[in-house]
Amino acid sequence: MRIVIALGGNALLRRGQALTAENQRHNVEIAAAALLPIAREHQLVITHGNGPQVGLLALQDSAYKEDVHYPLDILDAETEGMIGYLIEQEMSNLLPADHRCATLLTQIEVDPHDPAFLHPTKPIGPVYNEAEAQRVAEARGWTIAPDGRSFRRVVPSPRPLRILELGVIKLLLENQVIVICAGGGGIPVVCREDGHLVGVEAVIDKDSASSLLARELAADALIMLTDVDAIYRDWGQSNAAAIRRISSREISQLAFAAGSMAPKVEAACEFVEQTGGIAGVGRLQDAPAIIAGKAGTVITGDVSDTLWWD
Repeated sequence: MRIVIALGGNALLRRGQALTAENQRHNVEIAAAALLPIAREHQLVITHGNGPQVGLLALQDSAYKEDVHYPLDILDAETEGMIGYLIEQEMSNLLPADHRCATLLTQIEVDPHDPAFLHPTKPIGPVYNEAEAQRVAEARGWTIAPDGRSFRRVVPSPRPLRILELGVIKLLLENQVIVICAGGGGIPVVCREDGHLVGVEAVIDKDSASSLLARELAADALIMLTDVDAIYRDWGQSNAAAIRRISSREISQLAFAAGSMAPKVEAACEFVEQTGGIAGVGRLQDAPAIIAGKAGTVITGDVSDTLWWD
């Protein structure tokens, strides 16, 4: 099988955990061990989130000079290389010598007129309480929005349209290389009228980019891993129940939080409906079981699939 696995930011950095290199390396070690059985048996493409990391780099950057800032596309590239390096190294440490890995910086084209540029929604960086959020917003000119009980910076998240390095990714897969790419949703670029590419101030949603990648690669499965064991109906309420198996048509009729499961559900449905493959959402440690349909939430295109809850 050809499988695209999207590692969520919370799968690589625990909620509330300090953004240290040591913590991230330790969590990547855990992730690599969880993905090892899949890498041994299937063609594997790994994507990952970068929300906490790109936000931290933006904070560090702003501490240099108030009027000199690196744009988000550059910071996206930095985090893609940094996290990809850790994943590649830890996977290589565990795999036999004949299993090769490669990290590929990935440019993804977006529409310069995407309405998302006028309505920032993508949370990045550390969390703040309300007073801290207001202070940071005023000091740096950032847009701040609620994220659960806390607040975070939000930035534009345009829809991904085209993966520029797709041909290289296919070439690597055909040569049995495990590919780590489209990290953090890839590096957002637009094509100017003269045909030249230029980066833009945005962070593409990782799940949306992973879905596009999986569709373009004609993958058999798209698996999105996070720190929650499944998609829940009525999340946060006393009657919350885990969805274990459901068709894309049925789950698209349910409501989910915009900053949480909604992007994953949308990405899963797009993949399933356009490829006929399966999509899964669940915990990192359950990755092999999700592929086998024994854990997490499995989304299929079969409307006759049984819908059942925990």
